[in-house]
Amino acid sequence: MVGWEGKRKLPPRQSSFRTVALLIITPIVGLLGILLWMFLLRFTGTPAPIPAGKKRTVAAAAVVAPPRKVERHRGNIVLIIDDVGFDHQPMAAAMRIDPNVNFAVLPNSQRAAETAAKLHAYGFEVLCHLPMEPEGFPRVSPGSGAVLTSMTNDEIARTTTANVQEIPYARGVNNHMGSRATADRRVMTYVLGALPRGMYFIDSRTTGSSVAAAVAREMNVRTASRNVFLDDVQSRQAIRNQLRALMRAAEEHGTAVGIGHMYPTTVEVLSEAAPRLRSEGFRFVRASQAVR
Repeated sequence: MVGWEGKRKLPPRQSSFRTVALLIITPIVGLLGILLWMFLLRFTGTPAPIPAGKKRTVAAAAVVAPPRKVERHRGNIVLIIDDVGFDHQPMAAAMRIDPNVNFAVLPNSQRAAETAAKLHAYGFEVLCHLPMEPEGFPRVSPGSGAVLTSMTNDEIARTTTANVQEIPYARGVNNHMGSRATADRRVMTYVLGALPRGMYFIDSRTTGSSVAAAVAREMNVRTASRNVFLDDVQSRQAIRNQLRALMRAAEEHGTAVGIGHMYPTTVEVLSEAAPRLRSEGFRFVRASQAVR
């Protein structure tokens, strides 16, 4: 029998059979499609195409996302390079060690102001490397313009101010030599009192008798103290050993201050070591971030 639309009508029994078959086959085909999609995710690492009109769920995206490597932060390192400002120093190489290296410029050096301005222009933190009287003076000389224990209070203040003004853009001060001067409470009181407001003082601790940091805290001058000298012995292995000591100090205390000098060997070892220190979870920071 042909209907008015020209289509043959199925007998009632055949129609019922087709309906049942569709009800059984459709879920099976859907299940097979889901299993195939999961297989592709599991064994190819690439998500199967998303059917039109569907959205990928958060769970599916999470399966595909690669695990993130979380670096454990082991400590902060304040690296200060002393005695900056002379000709024939490996300045370009030192500036490549890390953007947060701190440079202490000697006021009595050949190119003090010029070097400080250049470092500031490149975004580095600059310190005034204040020459101060050492044990053994005058046989051991800190250079011209040093703060001496024989000075009056006014002379100490004026000498400190004159040195700081020689270094444009200086954020802080650390002592050059100074094993005798930093152990003298009167001297340190007038040195610290002469610093511009907001300037910090890093005690290089050239003597175990230093009172510089203690007096700074009493006077509310932000301060920190050196933990490790890196290059008292100018050999690559000795400097590496001191770097390991600095890493241990940073891990133990959270932040550690290491001081080196503008020697070619020191700069070479630091340049080689810096990427490894960063990859092992140490962060170089500016001195102004570490003072308290």
